[in-house]
Amino acid sequence: MTEPVMPSRSAGAPAAPPFWRALTSSGYASLFVLAALILVVFPLTLDVFRLNLMGKYLTYAFVAVGLVMAWGYGGVLSLGQGVFFGLGGYCMAMFLKLEASDPVSTKIQSTPGIPDFMDWNQLTALPFWWKPFHSLPFAMLATLVVPGVLAFVISFAMFKRRVGGVYFAIITQAVALILSVLIIGQQGYTGGVNGITDLRTLLGWDIRTDSAKLILYFVNALLLLASIVACRFVQRSKLGTLLLAMRDKEDRVRFSGYDVAMFKVFAFTLAAALAAIGGAMFTLQVGFMSPSFVGIVPSIEMVIFAAVGGRMSLVGAVYGAILVNLGKTYFSESFPNLWLFLMAALFIGVVMAFPNGLAGLYDSHIKGWLARRAAKPGADANDVHASTPHGSAD
Repeated sequence: MTEPVMPSRSAGAPAAPPFWRALTSSGYASLFVLAALILVVFPLTLDVFRLNLMGKYLTYAFVAVGLVMAWGYGGVLSLGQGVFFGLGGYCMAMFLKLEASDPVSTKIQSTPGIPDFMDWNQLTALPFWWKPFHSLPFAMLATLVVPGVLAFVISFAMFKRRVGGVYFAIITQAVALILSVLIIGQQGYTGGVNGITDLRTLLGWDIRTDSAKLILYFVNALLLLASIVACRFVQRSKLGTLLLAMRDKEDRVRFSGYDVAMFKVFAFTLAAALAAIGGAMFTLQVGFMSPSFVGIVPSIEMVIFAAVGGRMSLVGAVYGAILVNLGKTYFSESFPNLWLFLMAALFIGVVMAFPNGLAGLYDSHIKGWLARRAAKPGADANDVHASTPHGSAD
């Protein structure tokens, strides 16, 4: 019996590294590439201004990742994620504003020791619900708890009554509109339409310096990667399987004895918590928070990030956020009168050409090629030709 002819390795083509084959087989190759891009390539190739701008884009990616969990996996489309992004940002901004409003820095005000916008609106004392935000641990806890509790209350009230689909999406839009109007109307307590601005230090550390912006960028990037890993863990657990089953066959999951409403509540609350983290990091990196990030328009833009990247892909959602915001920045700088039309054309073109987003393009073209490279490292065309009958390649 003759032994089968096995493809030999080309002398000049080394085998793929074992760690890369392990990453490819485990499904973490795309995450590794993203980590290399945002932790190595961007810091080495972009100046401080552009890197800080990229950090701003990555804060939006938190929202897109959350939408993948809620919309892509849970089937819960939210058009009001700006609410949770804004609440997280406001919780962090309140702490930073109080630190910047010490009696010495505000001695020229009528009432020293309170934020300037309160003094302008003739408030003479700090509201009681502002006082706990003198503590950074409380502000960090509130960043997660306040948006999380609101998301839980909204989703629990709706899903327990089996209100879902387009009706739930419209309700989230209404919440976004109500909150933005409330923030603007309560100018003396929230800063009104201008928001909370002039944020300078974090526990005495000047966050406006180039070195601080660089550090905050890396903190932001690492938090984003950790969020993706956590969400991927959920996806690969039994809970993730049930979320997919609930999205596709909700009645069947309900008849199997599971509480479908609570699964939806979990997915929506998780997305809200991720959006809130992004909002807090946005406040730290950009130095302000305003109601312009809370309303309906920014919330719909956040859905576009996930749609362009691929609503089933955590990594794709990050690329979607980066691509859309890069296009927005470039078009607004180069074509100030046409940039809205160009952004619409970009969104429509990507969705029409790649219905599953950028992640669909990766799955259909790049992923298979990487798998073949890992399975047959170093094999050249002549080896394949010699090992297949009639010279045909697989």
